[in-house]
Amino acid sequence: MRKRFLATGLFILLMLISIDVSAQKFSDIDKSPHDISYFKAKRNAPPVIKVLYGRPQKKGRTIFGNLVPYDKIWRTGANEATEITFFQDIKLGEQEIKAGTYTLFTIPGKKSWTIILNSDTDVWGSYYYDKDKDVARIDIPAKNTDEVEYFSIAFTKETDGANMILAWDNISVAVPFSF
Repeated sequence: MRKRFLATGLFILLMLISIDVSAQKFSDIDKSPHDISYFKAKRNAPPVIKVLYGRPQKKGRTIFGNLVPYDKIWRTGANEATEITFFQDIKLGEQEIKAGTYTLFTIPGKKSWTIILNSDTDVWGSYYYDKDKDVARIDIPAKNTDEVEYFSIAFTKETDGANMILAWDNISVAVPFSF
């Protein structure tokens, strides 16, 4: 009788725990989820570049010059600063970059963006950006594009490497990497 009572009590306890877990609300789910973009020279080849970034939404807002101010450092996405990993040595424009992981910051302007690779990784936002830890900088012209609802990063294959396309709202920039 006592064993039956313990077994029944244990069964009820497990049921209550499972009900509590299944009823868990995920109200704090991130509104700007993270995404990963890879560049591979060929479909089955190992990656050359990987970018981990937050994907904010436009939601009818004016983005550049408002939500993301012109001429100020930006984390290039949402939440944690965007990180870019190079699996081999590459060039950003004419600047040589060693294989490794860097933070990708940008300074959006009306006509061009400054692209920054910084050695300070695992940082939230751009609040603690340290210019002294910059590894490379390059200015890239900004172009008008069709509207993009979610901030997005993608790659295009080029003859000597790849362009990393950053696009949001109606603006895009093509960051040239060669290897």
